[in-house]
Amino acid sequence: MRTTWIKTLGASLALTFAMGTASAETLRVVTDPSFVPFEMMDQETGEMIGFDMEIIAEVAKRAGFDYQLQTMDFNGIIPALQTGNVDIAIAGITITEERGKIVDFSDPYYDSGLRILVREDNNEVSEFEDLDGKKIGTKIGSTSYDFLMKNLDNNGGVTPYPGSSDMYMALMSRSMDAVFYDSPNVGYFARTKGDGKVKTVGPLYEGQQYGIALRKGSNWVDKVNAALADIRDDGTYKTIYEKWFGPLPSAK
Repeated sequence: MRTTWIKTLGASLALTFAMGTASAETLRVVTDPSFVPFEMMDQETGEMIGFDMEIIAEVAKRAGFDYQLQTMDFNGIIPALQTGNVDIAIAGITITEERGKIVDFSDPYYDSGLRILVREDNNEVSEFEDLDGKKIGTKIGSTSYDFLMKNLDNNGGVTPYPGSSDMYMALMSRSMDAVFYDSPNVGYFARTKGDGKVKTVGPLYEGQQYGIALRKGSNWVDKVNAALADIRDDGTYKTIYEKWFGPLPSAK
């Protein structure tokens, strides 16, 4: 289980994004440092980087607050907001009705879900039904594993792996026919280490939306939403998205 202890990144990562005014309020922002490519530690600089890190920097600048960045394991984030130990959280947090009872959410800023990944030369799998009877890699304890077990008539070929790198290696070595896992994670792999070797196919399954979480009753919700709308309108969101995930899907 993930703990609730906050781990600061040290002085170099107690980041304050100035707004050109000494009166800007400094908020405590928390993230989980292990959700690639949303947030991760740059091993060369010791700083947090990723899609979420660029989004929160833009939101803070436009909403008018400074912030200090802290990290904690994911399971401690919602409780930390509840107790008031932090003000804002951004960590690929799915907006749910249950969570919405105890924290406030911004408007959605990322559409997520589950996605199929196959080798570049695979033309047999293009949708979920094509996975029936195939050798499929997924991650232990994930929603993708549960989805496969519930929705595939012939799921005997499903193999759960402890880490995403293991299942990607199995796919490229042809031990697996496909990988079924979180869309942003498989998309990032296809764009980086798997470039030219693998591809994503089919639509998103079990669609989910990520939101920025704030303390219940926060006065910053409207300003955060306005900032998110602003970065979409001026193309900043598209630029950040395509840096980390590739082409931005067309609006439905």
